[in-house]
Parts: sequence; C-alpha cells; structure tokens
Amino acid sequence: QKLKPRKRSNGEEIKFRTKTKDVCTMTMSGDDDEMKLRIECKSQGMSYWCEFSGKPSVCRAFRNNPKIYWNQIAAELRKIPHACESMEVLKTTMCQKASPEALMRQIAAGVEPEDLANQEKSIQKASIPMREAGRNSDPTQHGQGSENETEAMKLAREHCWESLHGVCSYIIGILRG
Repeated sequence: QKLKPRKRSNGEEIKFRTKTKDVCTMTMSGDDDEMKLRIECKSQGMSYWCEFSGKPSVCRAFRNNPKIYWNQIAAELRKIPHACESMEVLKTTMCQKASPEALMRQIAAGVEPEDLANQEKSIQKASIPMREAGRNSDPTQHGQGSENETEAMKLAREHCWESLHGVCSYIIGILRG
C-alpha cells in the first residue's frame, strides 16, 4: 500500500518579471525542516541570482497551501527593480504572524556578465556567500579607476548592501553611460 505524498511545492518553478523587466525564475526545494529558494534573473547584459533559506512550514497557512505562499513572494518580487538587491528577508501576508524562523532569509547572492556566464571563473567569483562577501571583497577590483566608475562605486556604497556593491556599481555605471 502506497501512501499518497503530501501536497508539495518542491522543485516547482515560478517565472516572473521584475519592475525593470528582468526575467526571473524562482525554484523551491527542501523539506519541512528547511526550505531553500533560488532566484535566477537575466537583465540587460548580465544575469544575477540569490538564495534564501527558512522554515515556512512552521506557518500553518503555508502547510495548508504552499502554492499561495510562493505566489505571494513572487508578487512582492515583481514590485521591485532587482529581485535580489533589496530583499534581505522575504515576507508574505499569509504568514506575517508566524515565528521569525518562518521567514525566508537571504543566504547568498551573485552576478555575472552575460558573455562570461558559461565560464567557470566567472561563476566562482560570483558565488561568494553573503557572510564572506562583505569584509573580504575589494571594491576596487571591479573598476578600472575611471571617474565614472568611482562615482558609480560611491553611489553603490550609499544605496546598496555591502555584498552587492559590485553589482550595483556595474548597473549604475551602465545607466550613467
């Protein structure tokens, strides 16, 4: 006699676009103990990703209907320009009263230029977990010392998370020409 598996959202993908039209895919994996969420996006000339981890299963509403939970997260991410930049913690209305461990917290993020996306070197550079990234990264490694690059890095330091200064600087540099 086989038992029917419980309704899961494991391995499911949700595709969405951010406010700035980045094309993104959200992939969920894990079990009741811990869920992982990976977001991969493609923007003009580059791609970026981030990973979140948490225990949404401690929220009863999630256990009853995980699909609605993930759709609420995707809806929140659609409202922002960059799916990985400004979201350290993902919150949903259906689990807002759940314990803090239910929250999906960002654990890693990375970026790679589109033309280097398939080169292993680029992937290794981009795959620095957030905990390691902040203090160990050298912000000058991304620039070539031009005045425009320096201004972009200055703005990135003011407006972005420390671990994403390189990404922000790159985007600001493109936008400023």
